[in-house]
Amino acid sequence: MPTQPDPAVPLTDQGTNMPAKPENILVECVGAAHTYGSGRTAVVAVHGVNALITSGTQVALTGPSGSGKSTLLHMMAGLVPATSGSLTWPAWGGPPLEAAGRIGIVFQGPSLLPALNVIENVAFPLLLADVSGRVARNYASDALKTLGLTDLAQQLPETLSGGQAQRVAVARVLACAPELILADEPTGQLDHQAAALVIDVLLRASEELGAALVISTHDPLIARRLPQQWTMRDGAMLAPGAGLSPAAVAS
Repeated sequence: MPTQPDPAVPLTDQGTNMPAKPENILVECVGAAHTYGSGRTAVVAVHGVNALITSGTQVALTGPSGSGKSTLLHMMAGLVPATSGSLTWPAWGGPPLEAAGRIGIVFQGPSLLPALNVIENVAFPLLLADVSGRVARNYASDALKTLGLTDLAQQLPETLSGGQAQRVAVARVLACAPELILADEPTGQLDHQAAALVIDVLLRASEELGAALVISTHDPLIARRLPQQWTMRDGAMLAPGAGLSPAAVAS
């Protein structure tokens, strides 16, 4: 009787020649790089990144300022192209921004629309996705409540502190229930208590939705809360958990 493969052992250890590739790959980088400018003024922000993001992945992306973390997140989101190498989204057949509900992004800088109040900002992406106004407002209200922001619902962004605005940006992502959450320094302007709440909420949302979560952070305490930690320096990925060799990713 033939021996059945053990599902707990990688296929590379069961007599096959090629590594097994995970199912439901949301983001696949093979030697992915991005260079700003050209010639003598060119700046290589990211180079040679090999990585897979699958449903349910939870990763902390660490590294000093200027190491390429933000650029890599923007590449994964489809906001910045790979100028060399390969960057694809196999589960979707194209960049995530081509369809609603795929991705939620928490930007490092200000991202709220100044003419809209807080609840309108949170509901806005849902309205763009043709969700009815009433339903969008209900989802937005629930997201604000989760982050303790209900009292700010009618305020304009100009009246918010930096930390409050960042939590509203997180609420905007949660309201859309995306498949992939990319958060660029989401706790950078928050005190310890507020930062812990935001990470709690993001982790819980990832688990409940089965969504992938990638958080860039300088804070080692936050990084340790995620199952995987990837480290960047000078545009390159250093941590062995980031991925796979080019041959493994390409299999």
